[in-house]
Amino acid sequence: MRIKYEAQLEGLNQELVNMGSMIEKSIEYAVDAFVHQDVELAAKTMKNDARINREQKKIENTCFHLLLQQQPVASDLRFISAAHKMVTDMERIGDHAADICEITLTMAKYSYMVDLTFLKKMAAETIKMLIKSIESYTQQDKKKAEEVIGNDDVVDELFEKEKSKLIHQIQINPKCSEQAADMLMVAKYFERIGDHAVNIAEWVLFALDDHKNE
Repeated sequence: MRIKYEAQLEGLNQELVNMGSMIEKSIEYAVDAFVHQDVELAAKTMKNDARINREQKKIENTCFHLLLQQQPVASDLRFISAAHKMVTDMERIGDHAADICEITLTMAKYSYMVDLTFLKKMAAETIKMLIKSIESYTQQDKKKAEEVIGNDDVVDELFEKEKSKLIHQIQINPKCSEQAADMLMVAKYFERIGDHAVNIAEWVLFALDDHKNE
């Protein structure tokens, strides 16, 4: 019976990996659509958000099933509980990817007047944080979780640089104020994605530290 239960726990891990892959692609597509003002890709990515929502519900149901089906040991209980909390943050990351695409659609009529360097860097860092946060759970790797949390400072610093740059751009060229405001919102979404990756990593540490102290 325990062997079957462990196989089900492994299935939960695989579902988390699948959802992680889905939101990773959504972010990558959102960035690509934004940078290249690709309205078709933006619209397609927004539609994919419904698939992410369904995957969230699927994982939540798996967690409930595992909790009710057996009497999980303490370490299993913590990892299942952590997974249940993680998918909420993962779903919010998917929402933010869709939010970026929505802004892309509104900005597609005009060429960008503002440099995208810092936004591209923020995107790369948040994708890296997301991948590592999921890996820290599936691999039970405390070090990777800690690296995700530490990397949040990098994303925050990039956001502050982007904000300062956009404010300066508005001051020297008021005509770009609306576009700059939209780009600031995109930067804020990336910052929030980083925060959600940190939340995932913190749940991993919660599970691993308690497991260590059993």
